[in-house]
Amino acid sequence: MRKTSIAITALALVFAFGCKQKSTTSTSDYSTPAAQQQTTASSDLTPEQLGAIGAEIKKHPSDASKILSDHGLNESSFEKAIRQVSSDPAAARRYRDAYKKAV
Repeated sequence: MRKTSIAITALALVFAFGCKQKSTTSTSDYSTPAAQQQTTASSDLTPEQLGAIGAEIKKHPSDASKILSDHGLNESSFEKAIRQVSSDPAAARRYRDAYKKAV
């Protein structure tokens, strides 16, 4: 039951961020370091930190972009981090506990 609720929560977050259409029209050498920094930031976050961020987004969904940028993330890097956490049962439990505590 708990694994199911974690999976549902993770999928809901992925769908919530996946439904927003975001288009980037230009790519340059200047955008590459920022993308690398965001990838590095998302890999440095613990499941507990991701759970707290997810709960904060649930409380204030209209501020999701600002919340993510405050933590050095964007929608895709957050989704990637959530997928990594959900692939490990122990990390998924840690995420769930932090999420529940923050909500």
